[in-house]
Amino acid sequence: MNTTHRLVCLVRRPAGLPTPDDFTLAQAPIPRPEAGQVLVRNTHFSVFPGLRTLIGGETRDVPLPPLHPGDTLFGPAIGEVVDGPLEKGQLVLHLHGWRDYATPAAAECRPLDGTLPDPVAHLAQGSAAYGALTRLAEVQEGDTVFVTGAAGAVGTLAGQIARLLGAARVVGSTGSPDKARRLQRELGYDATVLRGAAPIETQLAKAAPDGIDVVLDTVGGGQLTAAVHAANRGARFALVGALDGQLSPNRAGGSAPTVLDTYRLLTRGITIAGYSGADHPDVGAEWEAHFGDWLRAGDIRFPYTPVRGMERAPGALPQLIGGRSFGATIVEL
Repeated sequence: MNTTHRLVCLVRRPAGLPTPDDFTLAQAPIPRPEAGQVLVRNTHFSVFPGLRTLIGGETRDVPLPPLHPGDTLFGPAIGEVVDGPLEKGQLVLHLHGWRDYATPAAAECRPLDGTLPDPVAHLAQGSAAYGALTRLAEVQEGDTVFVTGAAGAVGTLAGQIARLLGAARVVGSTGSPDKARRLQRELGYDATVLRGAAPIETQLAKAAPDGIDVVLDTVGGGQLTAAVHAANRGARFALVGALDGQLSPNRAGGSAPTVLDTYRLLTRGITIAGYSGADHPDVGAEWEAHFGDWLRAGDIRFPYTPVRGMERAPGALPQLIGGRSFGATIVEL
């Protein structure tokens, strides 16, 4: 075994959107597990846009600690147990990504048991989409569903989940014509609206001429504003992200102001709620059981963009923020 390993650290708090120069690939001695800890050799870890908030310093109400210059990034990871109280060779899921080797507490590790056919699928961000669509928006047979940020880690799964729950028409938004084509060809979206091509409200009127019954929003901003205008009476909105604020060069990731027509909310009986997995602890296991069955049956896909090698990891978050990913972004070691 080598005596050192690689970690991705924050060099400085970004001025605007992060660039690869805001991160560095550092070397450190491979850590030794203390009592109750496990030494894990990571094989994959995910890149999530919430890191923008953690490195921006606006972490009020966020259940994760802020990241300061010099800190190692973190996030969901899969690795193989090398030493400690868990079985050697066991694959585990934990939150100490962005490094070759990690020493999480054994209690913080979740052994992977084969519920999903591919271990990497445990890094999918479908639990929030499934929970929002079943607990808040409660998709019904025949609904028209609009998913904002449809080409992202949550959105690529959300449209497929909505269809499996009975939606009759699924519309998604994205900022790339190529991604729009992939959403329809590969993931079953019926129509897409393209950010910047024309007013979203105008595009929605064509993509969903009978109105929208359910909105799963990962973006906020003008897309959420337009969705309220297109909503049918009794429409249900579930908010699972705020990318409009997190990906703005003029913000630090901790706010995402949006203009909403409260008159329409009132007169159409529209409900809007934010989804938090902590409020629905039963969702994770339920989602995973369905996800495994759907994957094995070929009813759902888990699209992700691989970033191959730790040496490319410092550019992974800027790549995601720059819109150069489809689905989840996963670093493969």
